[in-house]
Amino acid sequence: MDFQEELKERTRHADEVVCSFLPEEEGQARTLLSAMNYSVRAGGKRLRPIMIESTCRMFGGDLRLAEPFMAAMEMIHTHSLVHDDLPAMDNDEYRRGRKTTHVVYGEAMAILAGDGLLNLGYETAARAYCLCGNDASKILRVSKALQILAEKTGISGMLGGQSLDVELDGQPLSREQLTYIYSHKTGALIEGSLMIGAALAGAEQDQLDLLEQIGRDVGDAFQIRDDILDVTSTLEEIGKPVGSDAKNQKTTYVTIHGIEASEAEVRKLSERALEACGRLEAEDPFLRALLKYLIDRRK
Repeated sequence: MDFQEELKERTRHADEVVCSFLPEEEGQARTLLSAMNYSVRAGGKRLRPIMIESTCRMFGGDLRLAEPFMAAMEMIHTHSLVHDDLPAMDNDEYRRGRKTTHVVYGEAMAILAGDGLLNLGYETAARAYCLCGNDASKILRVSKALQILAEKTGISGMLGGQSLDVELDGQPLSREQLTYIYSHKTGALIEGSLMIGAALAGAEQDQLDLLEQIGRDVGDAFQIRDDILDVTSTLEEIGKPVGSDAKNQKTTYVTIHGIEASEAEVRKLSERALEACGRLEAEDPFLRALLKYLIDRRK
């Protein structure tokens, strides 16, 4: 397998799926719809939709059921980015190499666009029921996937992590607080993406638990890598301002432990996640390569 070529093709397909669920920009609310679409169409790696599709395929599931969830996860993820960029939070002007939503559409419309994407995400995921017909097993699988989506994106997951991040903004953090923020704000969506695809395929609970563990380690490593890149990369490489953590006086793994120890932690988490992949009942060389790519990325 040529990983880069496969990743390019799966990214193209995931982008196509996600964009197929976006609303038409028409009617009295078309400015809101335009802001929502602008945010999603800004691009990105589409990693979470790719993970959903990959684990669904790996466990032999119906990929048609995965598509609404692929779009839903990307919408909800984008909602979090739109709100993260707001002046009340990180106040960033660039995301994915272009102006952020609040810069283009104004702060109030950006808030509404984020809200709209969050709501549309759940609405889109629920459309998977229309693909189940009278198949009771598929209905149960979609219900399980919806439960995971709601938990990992809500107060027990992403939003819970964001709340502590906002509450302690500019304050020194303990390692325990930082770990909570990382595992919830970033890791929860990766955990959820790996679990949702497998749940749609009917994977047993022990497999979902193992995928959750893998996602937690990958999410932590992903965020620590992000901290490292904020110090060592450039705007041209990563598509957003570097040094924003220092500008916003944010405590990160790098500010606590330094770059060398941060790199060592990334390696430890990576090795643990990849070892756990070997204990899954199903195997996908692409997924293993994808997880390693996320952890080792340079942008």
